[in-house]
Amino acid sequence: MRVLRGRAETRDDDRAVTAAMLSETAESGEAAVRVWAPHRQIAFGRRDARADEFDVAKSVAETCEFEPVERSVGGRAVAYTGTTVAFAHTVPLSDIRTGMEERYSETTEAVQRAFWRLGVPAQRGEPPRSFCPGDYSLQWNGKLAGVAQRVRTGAALVSGVVVVDDHGEIAGVLDPIYEALDVPFDPDSVGSIAKAGGEANPDRVIETIEALIVGEEETTVEHVGDRET
Repeated sequence: MRVLRGRAETRDDDRAVTAAMLSETAESGEAAVRVWAPHRQIAFGRRDARADEFDVAKSVAETCEFEPVERSVGGRAVAYTGTTVAFAHTVPLSDIRTGMEERYSETTEAVQRAFWRLGVPAQRGEPPRSFCPGDYSLQWNGKLAGVAQRVRTGAALVSGVVVVDDHGEIAGVLDPIYEALDVPFDPDSVGSIAKAGGEANPDRVIETIEALIVGEEETTVEHVGDRET
């Protein structure tokens, strides 16, 4: 299994690293894991981009000094403050029609165990009117993490976001953005590891999630860009 650590210098380069993981796994048949803190940005989903007031939502993001970007996986808008953690796990596939639920469950359970190790008794589910709602979320005193999946011929990408210590800032920027997109949202639904009383050092969170996703697999480590962890 390949383990990629760190963050590329620019947002575009950083997004390209994760995108390349999927094609590389499809070509090589080797799984890969990346856990890191992306650049400050608002990542909008495809449904967001079709909303009547999408330009207003992007303007809100820019005014709040969040770069608006569009992503091909996941649901509604997600905020990354610079300490928010993301994870990506690519796995080879022989049949794109099978295994989706198992991949969701395995990754969600690994992240849940990481929360437990960090001192947060996270459970499956999410509060009403949460950001980027989905079936595979984790909560404790607010939504802590969400998980999405993208499948292509030869490989699948299971990815997600973890709120570490920045629930207030995330709630503050997503409130007007979701209002513009006409999506129900409750700012109080945003949780974080810090809010739940857990160990909220971003580097420690990255290390713990990586360890639980990788498990007992043999790894080769590659460093990306300017943030080696």
